[in-house]
Amino acid sequence: MAGYTAEALTFIRTLRSRPKHTGALLPSGQPLARMMARQVDPTRDGPVVELGPGTGVFTKALIERGIAPERLVLIEFNPSFVRHLRRRFPGVTVLHASAFDLAKIWAEQGLAAPASVISGLPLLNFSEAMGIQLIADALSLLPPGGSFVQFTYSQRPSVPAPQKASVTLAGRVWLNVPPASVWIYKADLTDAPAVPSQGHAGTP
Repeated sequence: MAGYTAEALTFIRTLRSRPKHTGALLPSGQPLARMMARQVDPTRDGPVVELGPGTGVFTKALIERGIAPERLVLIEFNPSFVRHLRRRFPGVTVLHASAFDLAKIWAEQGLAAPASVISGLPLLNFSEAMGIQLIADALSLLPPGGSFVQFTYSQRPSVPAPQKASVTLAGRVWLNVPPASVWIYKADLTDAPAVPSQGHAGTP
């Protein structure tokens, strides 16, 4: 496969071996990555969590946004992507685990409340109940005002907002192939759960 970058080769091999968990025919483009990263406020305290980072397109955009590598916690299920991410982003915490175990992972790692959660997961490849539960778990970890950022290739959210939460459109990225929409899920502030304020980003 002469002419392909190491990132593209990793993506292609993984798409062939694990199509359900890869979820796209092409890696996300830079316009989408920048749109996703813009939804994360670099001045908010706490780790920034990325679910399903793949080859690290969104990770790179988050670092360019001003998120220090040591603040990033990536949760990736595919071992090929895990190895690639650890090579590409030294200093970033890369956990080899399922994003659907987010609440359990956070409790076991003893991490601080995250500032934001950004997701590259192909949620439409999973049941709606699994997607709603994942978002609910993420929102339960976030402090008041924290957001769960998800993109889709359709003009509707991947899954409805969980109870006591809302979802809004942040914007559409027509230059992506295929065009994508970015969605923000937030817990209702009147029902925001208490979250721990101490902890550390840690390393795997």
